[in-house]
Amino acid sequence: MNAKSIYNTLSRTLRNIRYYSALSAAPNEVLPPKMVSHSNWINVLETDFNVNGMEVLEIGSRVVTGANYREKFSKANYTGFDFYLGENVDVAGDAHKLSSYFPEDKKFDLIFSTAVFEHLHMPWVVAEEIQKLLKVGGCVFVETHFSFRAHERPWNFFQFSDTGLRALFNKSLGFELIDGGMSNPMRGYFAASAEADLRYKPIRELYCHSEIYCRKIKDVKNFKWDDCSLDEIVEETRYPAPKIKI
Repeated sequence: MNAKSIYNTLSRTLRNIRYYSALSAAPNEVLPPKMVSHSNWINVLETDFNVNGMEVLEIGSRVVTGANYREKFSKANYTGFDFYLGENVDVAGDAHKLSSYFPEDKKFDLIFSTAVFEHLHMPWVVAEEIQKLLKVGGCVFVETHFSFRAHERPWNFFQFSDTGLRALFNKSLGFELIDGGMSNPMRGYFAASAEADLRYKPIRELYCHSEIYCRKIKDVKNFKWDDCSLDEIVEETRYPAPKIKI
């Protein structure tokens, strides 16, 4: 490599360092939840639901990454549900048919899951199943991914924003929002193998985790997504209007 090539490489590297340093320092548009951020959600749930007589259901309870939340609910009646039998699993089955694994009169005070919803091929069906099993006044907490590597393929179906989770657990389905947001901001860039016009371009507003914490305020019978009011799903928001050029 000649001196000119070395100089050009160093100059480009310094420009990139300055650029990505400024990018990393840029403020994030989406805030983490006030209560149930990635670092705090289990503390909130333990405080509110680790109580004698409380019924707690975890969807995706099998110990895969070392996390076992059973001990966090040692005073409550904890049930672990997963697709496969294994450590910390009481009931094995398909979450899309969740209510069918329990007696008709069985209801829970809390249903929660972490790192599960991205692996559900019809998460809207699971939201309905959770609604069926929750007591009125009971709560659901879900943490999943907004930006993350492809994993456990081919069963890696969806990525969710906080607003996407709210669209699942919406007013029409009988849920009121307690808390939600996105945690652990990330910065990225298009790889060398991307198309030429995108290569190395930076990407802002990436977040590893999305969280939602809702309370069931009513029973909903014979729910149909086609019958939902748009404003109840999107909470009277609208897609950003086109900018008018003058």
